[in-house]
Amino acid sequence: MSTTVATRGAAATRTTAPLSRLLAAELRWVLRRPRTLVVLGLLALVPLAIAIGIATTGGPSEGRGPGLVAQIAGNGFVLPVVALGLSLALLLPLAVASAGADAIAGEAATGTLRGLLLAPVGRMRLVVMKAAGVVTVAVLAVLVVAVVGMIAGTVVVGGAQGTLVTLSGTQLGIGEALGRIALVAVWTVGQLLAVGAVALAISTFTEHPLVVLACVLGGLIVFGVLSAVPSLDWLQPVLLTTGFSAGTDVLRDPLPLGGLASSSLRALVYVVLGLGVTLARMRRRDA
Repeated sequence: MSTTVATRGAAATRTTAPLSRLLAAELRWVLRRPRTLVVLGLLALVPLAIAIGIATTGGPSEGRGPGLVAQIAGNGFVLPVVALGLSLALLLPLAVASAGADAIAGEAATGTLRGLLLAPVGRMRLVVMKAAGVVTVAVLAVLVVAVVGMIAGTVVVGGAQGTLVTLSGTQLGIGEALGRIALVAVWTVGQLLAVGAVALAISTFTEHPLVVLACVLGGLIVFGVLSAVPSLDWLQPVLLTTGFSAGTDVLRDPLPLGGLASSSLRALVYVVLGLGVTLARMRRRDA
């Protein structure tokens, strides 16, 4: 009897793919998807377009144009921070929401999700695999904007040698400037993980990826509108978009951490709720 149980256990072990292999397969699928590559290419154009515009026009004239954009002229290290802030309004959430929509709803639409649910993978491992794909897209998207922004800011815009002039008028050395840029990049990834978790959760309720995109992007737009209504200030703590402007705090000296911390905590709550709903739905989902 014990021999039979051991044999069955060994067979089950052999038929269960290692998590590392599942993750590698998911990442290959995500990175080869044309939609992902197109969005990453569009994100790379954002800092380039800003840098070229600043270099050719000299930046907005005094009293005209956004204040942060005006700060980029002759201050290239500001460019990646501004590019991340502008991209967080639409393109970055679009990239992550698209990955979350394709992760489950896209698989269901093409019929491949049924095979994954019937395979000896495990629902928890499946959610981890899909979440890893969304995290990868979020990290790559932010890296593209930040790295291209740093290169374009240094080469095209230029500025003081190895310094970052803050909004407070002080100058930071290259080490601290790079640290500020890394901080806003990590913070932006955290905000995008919240968007991705929501997209994964919505993706478990439908087989149409476009429905997921419409819900996520439409929800972010609605959140933005609600946050602009003064009489709805009591809603601010629960709106994900409330902290989307906190990234520019890295351009102040001394560095205020209140906005970054509160928005990160809010994003963490959305991540936990989104992944919880995703796991609950996948455990009950029929093949």
